[in-house]
Amino acid sequence: MTTMTAVTDASPFGRQLRQWRTLRRISQLDLAIATETSQRYLSFLEQGRSHPGRTMVVRLAESLGLSLRERNGLLLSAGYAPVFPESALDAPELGPVRQALEVVLQGHLPYPAVVTRKYGIMVAANAAFELIIEGCAPELLEPPVNVLRLALHPEGMARRVANLPEWGRHITGSLRNRAGRSPDPELDALIAELEGYLPPVDPGPHHLGFAVPLRLRADPCELQLITTLTSFATATDITLSELHLEAFLPADEATADYLRRRFPRA
Repeated sequence: MTTMTAVTDASPFGRQLRQWRTLRRISQLDLAIATETSQRYLSFLEQGRSHPGRTMVVRLAESLGLSLRERNGLLLSAGYAPVFPESALDAPELGPVRQALEVVLQGHLPYPAVVTRKYGIMVAANAAFELIIEGCAPELLEPPVNVLRLALHPEGMARRVANLPEWGRHITGSLRNRAGRSPDPELDALIAELEGYLPPVDPGPHHLGFAVPLRLRADPCELQLITTLTSFATATDITLSELHLEAFLPADEATADYLRRRFPRA
């Protein structure tokens, strides 16, 4: 006598849950502990044998460290409406955010700073960002300006970067890490484009890996800059959560003096 075993096809939610858990390298047991449920229940969810409540989907998304956009996607796969809104950047409800960013940008002078959204699209910049874009081909400065492309394109800032192979791969390496955590075909295409602009790395005897700071040629000297990246960690709007403020800081006194003289505060 043959025993028949029923096989349940995973639901769209179950497939997504397993995919995210695999990408995050989290076991069913660890995820069950984080969400205060049982490993058996998570197994049933991934197999499509159980259907989660909305609260459980939100808890799973939080425990997996998903972005707000990805959390909405997981909710949709389970049949629930998205929770997180995506406002237009010029929407009235984001007015206080725009004002705050303007204050930060101006407060960072005389050092360059820029605000970007997803894929490196420029939203706003301060006057000192002129240092970054000077000499770039006009077509690279036509809206929407992609700051990542501007940085590494041969007709952009790249021709002024003294340590382009190392610094450029610092950028593309960070993007690859992001793509590894959150698969995105559009981001993959951008990474491939940017890597195509970079010359090969020639590690010498004193090579220490990705170069910091950025060595940028600016007549009549070479500036040394380090960067910081800031985001809205507690955002509940997708648009706001995908904004980043990149601020450049002098890595030596000569660079600081050059920037103070060139971009004096009003």
